[in-house]
Amino acid sequence: MNSPIHTPSSASSSSSSSYMLRPPPCLTHASSNLKCPLLLPQTTSTLQKKYSCFGAHVEASFNTNPLKSYTSIRCSPNQSLKKQLFSVGSLATPTAQDVSDTTLIGDDKIAVLLLNLGGPETLEDVQPFLFNLFADPDIIRLPRIFSFLQKPLAQFVSVARAPKSKEGYASIGGGSPLRRMTDAQAEELKKSLWAKNVPAKVYVGMRYWHPFTEEAIEQIKRDGITKLVVLPLYPQFSISTSGSSLRLLESIFREDEYLVNMQHTVIPSWYQREGYIKAMANLIEKELKSFDCPEEVMIFFSAHGVPLAYVEEAGDPYKAEMEECVDLIMEELETRKINNSYTLAYQSRVGPVEWLRPYTDETIVELGKKGVKSLLAVPISFVSEHIETLEEIDVEYKELALESGIEKWGRVPALGCEPTFISDLADAVIESLPYVGAMAASSNLEARQSLVPLGSVEELLAAYDSQRRELPPPVIVWEWGWTKSAETWNGRVAMLAVLLLLFYEVTADKGLLHQLGIWPSLM
Repeated sequence: MNSPIHTPSSASSSSSSSYMLRPPPCLTHASSNLKCPLLLPQTTSTLQKKYSCFGAHVEASFNTNPLKSYTSIRCSPNQSLKKQLFSVGSLATPTAQDVSDTTLIGDDKIAVLLLNLGGPETLEDVQPFLFNLFADPDIIRLPRIFSFLQKPLAQFVSVARAPKSKEGYASIGGGSPLRRMTDAQAEELKKSLWAKNVPAKVYVGMRYWHPFTEEAIEQIKRDGITKLVVLPLYPQFSISTSGSSLRLLESIFREDEYLVNMQHTVIPSWYQREGYIKAMANLIEKELKSFDCPEEVMIFFSAHGVPLAYVEEAGDPYKAEMEECVDLIMEELETRKINNSYTLAYQSRVGPVEWLRPYTDETIVELGKKGVKSLLAVPISFVSEHIETLEEIDVEYKELALESGIEKWGRVPALGCEPTFISDLADAVIESLPYVGAMAASSNLEARQSLVPLGSVEELLAAYDSQRRELPPPVIVWEWGWTKSAETWNGRVAMLAVLLLLFYEVTADKGLLHQLGIWPSLM
């Protein structure tokens, strides 16, 4: 599959349409009577802009209170996930300066919860980290009849993959730097908020390793926090990242009366924010200058992949948000007279299923064949350095690029604690404060049961209904021969064999895994 290479002219045309699909940056429970309130705590110009709404009926209303001015967009959800566009003129939304007034804070104890993936800090942590990862049904989805095998399968896969994963982590220092970097981001965000007159605490909750989200929530309760802003450190929303973390929070909130009544709001994605776009452009512009001929460098955006079925069948907005994000960054670079060609590809695929294309490794080889000599890799979906940037991009993809005829290679660092980025995150938190509301404030029982409002993110992601509907098969047409389709079917047969083996281990006293010494560790 050929990867699209964009020229400056194509960037301009695509970016104009991408602005029309920009989703609201903040979703909240602040409204008690709306089926799906979408609130837009974002500074906008008086120019007319279009926003997307996943529903059929749209109604805009304006609040003129200077401290709590916002635009509330009401959507009557339907079963279709087709995007309905609407125009909103002269949006009255608060800036960070507007809402940092003490009347918004009062006696409340404000906090921010940063959500991230987590990573093993030592080589001994690798296998249990992988177990936590694969035990998540949002990562490996089994048919419901086999759901009881989720943890045994996770143990089997984690044990099998641990040796190779340990080699990768050993090559970057013996563990992931993600926790250290996320802690540093939390500290810098706290400083920025205090500098903007918002005395908030900042907590870190990891999905698959320490400090776990559950640990962060317990500390939030002990500290008596009354207003919480949930901020996933994923610029673009996906089922497998932000969605999984929010689902975990949802289950935690339901079980605790304190949390049900604690006021909170969620910022599910923030890839379109001006500060984030400028920070990414700053890093790209700086790295381009390290090349002898910066104008000849191909800008290569590499994003973490997701299974294709998540996007095409489950309605995951990740691909659309990623493409728009790239367009916005290139548009910003064009204002700086940087008109390089660019492309987008997806990395880190695993297993036999079809993932988002084009693939990063295949695209690098293709660019080499086309005569590209200078390549600047941009890890677009990562805000911290970890194994996907330090080992997969810096080692594997660099080596592949040089082997493919690309002579000069560069890589943009992850954002980390870049000042413009951190300051903009602080602004996003402050702008969301007027919309912090309590789950218990809603008279709608369905709304109280969901951390993410019905009709917005949850309505969009069909795979996230209360029945946890199974994701559709990734390949529906059989092709003979050594093809991707054949590989996928081979993978399915192998998966079925694994499930049968595990089922036998569950029902038999002494099976193969018992004899190999693997099964006792599962119990």
